[in-house]
Amino acid sequence: MSTLNEDSSMTTTKSRVWDLPVRLFHWALAGAFTAAYLLSESERQRQVHSILGYTVLGLVAFRLLWGFVGTRWSRFSSFLYSPRSALGYVRDLLRGRAADYTGHNPAGSYAIWAILGLAVATSVTGWMNLNEIGGEAIEDIHELFANSWLVVVGLHIAGVIASSIAHRQNLARSMITGYK
Repeated sequence: MSTLNEDSSMTTTKSRVWDLPVRLFHWALAGAFTAAYLLSESERQRQVHSILGYTVLGLVAFRLLWGFVGTRWSRFSSFLYSPRSALGYVRDLLRGRAADYTGHNPAGSYAIWAILGLAVATSVTGWMNLNEIGGEAIEDIHELFANSWLVVVGLHIAGVIASSIAHRQNLARSMITGYK
């Protein structure tokens, strides 16, 4: 957020946006997914891979609860946007005139929803695969969900970089400090 000071030059003010539970969730989910993905082909590390999958599911359960009872910017109601507004945000971002949002922008909100959904789908199909429910089809579906999750994460990171440049903000740092 920028404001004009007395001599009409721009000054930047910081505001607390991301609370500690959201930031811990974000980085724990990123770490658990990354480690599980990297260990996915190792038969020797299957137990660790499974524990990471359960960790993901627990983290998502927490986030779902926090999305209803957490602080203002962590609540799902703060990032409910129409598909039209998300597409408009991306269009405006590409044109260099996207609006700056305090919390999640419309495109970012869809990445969050997709990540949460894919996290659940990947974890459930992983559990089914571990318990030999569904055969090779479930294993293939599990891999499809994990790879789709990786694509969404890549788009999310690209969006964070593009928005950081467009708005002259370090959005990755704000997910560490909580301030934007």
